[in-house]
Amino acid sequence: MTTTPIAPFTYAKSFEAFDRAAKVIPAGVPGHLGPSEGCFIPNKAFPRFSSRAEGSRFWDLDGNEYLDYMCAYGPNVLGYGDPDVDAAAAAQARIEDVVTLPSTVMVDLAELLVDTVASADWAFFAKNGGDTTTLAMMTARAHTRRKKIVFVKGYYHGVAPWTQKLDYPGVIEEDVANNLYVPWNDLVALEEMFVKHEGEIAAFISTPYFHGNFLDNELPAPGYWQGVRDLCDRYGVVLIMDDVRAGWRLDLAGSDHHYGIEADLICFCKAIGNGYNLSALCGKEEFKESVASLTYTGSYWMSAVPFAASIATITKLKELDAPALFRTQGEKVTTGLVGAAANHGLNLVASGEPALFYLRLADDDSLLMHQEWVAECVQRGLWITSHHNHFLNASLTDADIDRTIEIADEAFRIVAARHG
Repeated sequence: MTTTPIAPFTYAKSFEAFDRAAKVIPAGVPGHLGPSEGCFIPNKAFPRFSSRAEGSRFWDLDGNEYLDYMCAYGPNVLGYGDPDVDAAAAAQARIEDVVTLPSTVMVDLAELLVDTVASADWAFFAKNGGDTTTLAMMTARAHTRRKKIVFVKGYYHGVAPWTQKLDYPGVIEEDVANNLYVPWNDLVALEEMFVKHEGEIAAFISTPYFHGNFLDNELPAPGYWQGVRDLCDRYGVVLIMDDVRAGWRLDLAGSDHHYGIEADLICFCKAIGNGYNLSALCGKEEFKESVASLTYTGSYWMSAVPFAASIATITKLKELDAPALFRTQGEKVTTGLVGAAANHGLNLVASGEPALFYLRLADDDSLLMHQEWVAECVQRGLWITSHHNHFLNASLTDADIDRTIEIADEAFRIVAARHG
């Protein structure tokens, strides 16, 4: 591996910009991308702002270059600035975008989704993943005339109050009064919950596999999803799959199809438009009238440019057979990283699907050593995280993967020496 030490980056311009931001923007950088969230440890090891992006890389304000395995937390599925997607978006922008009436390009995209997604008989468009999970929940309640929603413990389905916890700031008892919780991969617990609240549960909502934060990701046990489907059918519960993160990275027909079932409602965002702002809820014909009955819209939800970008994105994902590509490249990355750790006497655990892998350095009982390793990687041009699953994009090359392992190896060497 590397023989010449890789000098760590500095971030003078980025921190200067953050000082400006903190004066006029709450927390400087809001939400889970902000340093106040505790996800970036040690804090000073991470830049605050990017300046440009291309393919599998972005650059910060100080000119430092990063191989990016967060992919804007998922939307970068083909590569930053993909020429085919940008050309489609630009062509649409020359015609129309946000207009009093929607463009028929919206219909074109809906038809493409119905043709592509196994469980889709219709598509309803919004802007964020949380828009679609909230719409799915409202649809299930309208359809069943029931209130309660069953979640998998450790879930994340957006930031609307109904998706949060009672001890979160701004969340009141009424927001979560009808939330029920079961462990992942536990059909017995799920059936017990359905029996206990029979006739009261509108929906069961889950990601296709467990990709919570700050812990190893876990795939569905054999037969799990088939069991969930059977129980939902038996008790009249709407099965909602939150495919916001994993959608089109595991299976172009949907992650429910990947695991051998069909959801009633399925939520997409992230990879739908290669960064153009769009999301979609798709579902079965029997729920179409329930969706149509809802008052649910937004100022920019009919924007035509993202529809055109999405058509180009999905078309290209099909041409590339992107799920197979992501699995192959993800296996190369995770195998290389695990091997590099072992070369320094360290145990790196890679979990979840290769296309959305999660990493944990398992050499202490906390995340502290792992956070040290991540910080050393980031400061040398490898953008990974200590708390979240990672993403791949189609522009990632074998040479990029070689460079990834080289940087990771240097970081492992430093951490191993520090703790040796």
